[in-house]
Amino acid sequence: MSVPRHCARSGWSVADDCLEVGGVPLTRLAETIGRTPFYAYDRRVIADGIAELRRHVPSAVKLHYAMKANPMPALVAFMAGIVDGIDVASGGELKVALDAGMTPREISFAGPAKSESELSQALASGILVNVESSREVDILARLSHASGVGARVAVRVNPDFELKSSGMKMGGGPKQFGVDAEAVPALLEEIGRRGLAFEGFHIYSGSQNLKAESICEAQRKTVELAIRLAAAAPAPVQVLNVGGGFGIPYFPGEEPLALAPIGANLEDLVAQCAKALPQARLVIELGRYLVGPAGIYVCRVIDRKISRGHVFLVTDGGLHHHLAASGNFGQVIRKNYPVEIGNRIVGARRETASVVGPLCTPLDLLADRMDLAEAEPGDLVVVFQSGAYGLTASPQGFLSHPAPAEVLC
Repeated sequence: MSVPRHCARSGWSVADDCLEVGGVPLTRLAETIGRTPFYAYDRRVIADGIAELRRHVPSAVKLHYAMKANPMPALVAFMAGIVDGIDVASGGELKVALDAGMTPREISFAGPAKSESELSQALASGILVNVESSREVDILARLSHASGVGARVAVRVNPDFELKSSGMKMGGGPKQFGVDAEAVPALLEEIGRRGLAFEGFHIYSGSQNLKAESICEAQRKTVELAIRLAAAAPAPVQVLNVGGGFGIPYFPGEEPLALAPIGANLEDLVAQCAKALPQARLVIELGRYLVGPAGIYVCRVIDRKISRGHVFLVTDGGLHHHLAASGNFGQVIRKNYPVEIGNRIVGARRETASVVGPLCTPLDLLADRMDLAEAEPGDLVVVFQSGAYGLTASPQGFLSHPAPAEVLC
C-alpha cells in the first residue's frame, strides 16, 4: 500500500513508515516534547502553500492572515514575516499580532462586539478598525476627540448576496456581522461628519469553499458592491478587503481548491479597481487555507479494546482538544478527518478501527471505523488538516484533563 494521498497532497514527508514533521520523525518529536497530546505545525508546509498561492494571485493583491484560525504566538510571528497583513478579532489577538512584529498599518480588527476598551486599544495602536455599527463609530469619534488621535476605519459590509456552497455563510440575509449594504451610505455619512479617517470596505461573505466558480462570483459581486458604495464614501477607498472563503479538503471525495481560475478572476478585478477605485489596494483574507494543512494533532494510544468484534483505540486526546475532528464543530453530518497511525503510516497489517478519547461521552470520537494500520498502546495517532480551528476552538476545560502542547517545527 502506498503512502496515503492526503499526506503527499499536503506536502508531508514519510520515512521508514513514520511521519516527519519539520524533517524530524514523529516519534522523536514526541520524545522531544515529552508528552502527548500535542499540536505540531510545520513551517515548511505553510511557506510552500503560501508560495503556491502567490504564484496564482496577482502581486497587486495583498495577502492577510486571519489570525482567528490559529493564534499561537510563535506561528503568528512566523506568519508576520511572510504575509502582507494580519486581521484580528479581539483585543487579545491584537496584542499577539503587535508582539509578532506586524506593522500596525497592516493590522485590521473585525468583530461584532468590540468593547470600548478594545476600540481604545485599537485607536492607540494605530490599526484599521472594521466598524460594524454606528455604536462603534460613536465610540471611536469620542475617543479620537479626547485623545487627539484620528481613528482609521473601514466599514464591514453585510452584502446582499452570499458565497454559494460555503461551509459557513458570513454574509447575505440577516447577520450579526457588519452593516447591511443598504444601511452603509448613512453610516458613511456619519463617519465623514464625525471626522474619522475612512479608508475602505471589508466584505466577507463566507468560508470553507472548495468551488472556484463560487469564490470568483462572490469576488466579482464584492467589487461591484464596493464601487457602488464608494459613491457615498467621505474619502477615496484605499483598501478593499474582499474576504477569503478558500477551503481545504477534509473528507473523502473532496478535492483541493483550483487556484488558477481564482487568480485569473483577481487579475480582472485588479484592472477593474484600477479604473473605478484608483487608490484602492485589493486584499484577500485567509486563515484556514494558509495554516490548516500544515498542522497535525497527535495523541497516544493508551488502550486497545475489542467490543463485540470492533476495535477501539483509546487515546489520551479527544474532542476537548480537537472539537472539529470529533464532528461537533458545526458539521451537519459527522465525517472523519484524515487520520493515520503516525509511526505506522502504512503498517505491516491494516484493520478497521475507531479512535476514541478519554472523555466519558460517546461524542469523544476522532475516527469512526476507519482503515488504519494495526496499532497497539504507545503508538501515535495523527489527525491531519488540524492547523486551523483546533486548540482554541475546543472545550479544553471539559472533564479537566491537561491541555495539549503546541509546537512550531
